[in-house]
Amino acid sequence: MSMRATKQKATPAANTLGLHKKGLAFYLKRDWQLYALMLMPLVFVIVFKYMAYGGLSIAFKNYKVAKGYAGSEWVGFKIFEKIFNHRDFGPAVYNTLLLNILDLVFSFPMPIILALLLNEIRVKWFKKTTQTLLYLPHFLSWVVIGSVSLQMFSVNSGVVNTLIANAGHSPIPFLQDDAWWLVTYVAIGVWQSMGWGTIIYLAAITNVNSELYEAARVDGANRFQQCLHVTLPCIRSTIVVLLIMNLGKLMGGSFERILSMSNAKATEFTTTIPVLVYRWGIQSGKFSESTALGLFQSVIGLALVLLSDAIAKKLGEDGLL
Repeated sequence: MSMRATKQKATPAANTLGLHKKGLAFYLKRDWQLYALMLMPLVFVIVFKYMAYGGLSIAFKNYKVAKGYAGSEWVGFKIFEKIFNHRDFGPAVYNTLLLNILDLVFSFPMPIILALLLNEIRVKWFKKTTQTLLYLPHFLSWVVIGSVSLQMFSVNSGVVNTLIANAGHSPIPFLQDDAWWLVTYVAIGVWQSMGWGTIIYLAAITNVNSELYEAARVDGANRFQQCLHVTLPCIRSTIVVLLIMNLGKLMGGSFERILSMSNAKATEFTTTIPVLVYRWGIQSGKFSESTALGLFQSVIGLALVLLSDAIAKKLGEDGLL
């Protein structure tokens, strides 16, 4: 082998070796604009996600604002015993689980069904228009959605009840009766989230091998059977991961959603853990109780994620971790 050929073969390896020897300063100098863009969200995460962990200590203290973290008395788990025995704790846990389980049952399958339907649309302009309209509710704040729901479902002047009254029927108290409020709450949640949730599923569907559909058509499968026996099994891992993440939110919930849809006549299901944290911490100044309740909520959520991930792996799925 000639010397020139030897040098030519050695050059790529030498370049690779030289690339690995370049330090952090080289990449900071070359891509400083990208690192500058990343700096602000990184500072936000550090300040509000990690530095805030120090504040969890007040869940174990009789915290007084005037005394601060260091001067407040350490009481251990007495704060947790206090909130567990509080009259609002049981109803808050029950309502939180009820609302989130209903959300999981009705809101979780809808993006999957919607993604399967959108995938079957062959007219591109109609598909894009439909997707855009379905995405829009996600970008509306819950304050706006609550105001619109009041205009739509009010007993006296709501658009829906006006139509019902014109048809000769009695108005329905969608927001004034506890049972109807629960139905309205879940329905609006499905409407708000189902369009945005289709994005991940549509991305997963695009990765399905087209040869599988061709083989299914050769075997005589219609479009519904193709969705059932080809598309769904191929996106099963994505469904499992998102299901695990949603199970971790069973003890959570949206404070803004509850607050924007609350009223004085329907109060049975509006006391949830996030609402209780707000009442105790912001309205009443019970910082130790609200922190302890929030910590309890987070620990249970983490436990649910780990448990559901372990169960998924036992059933042969990849899981989350």
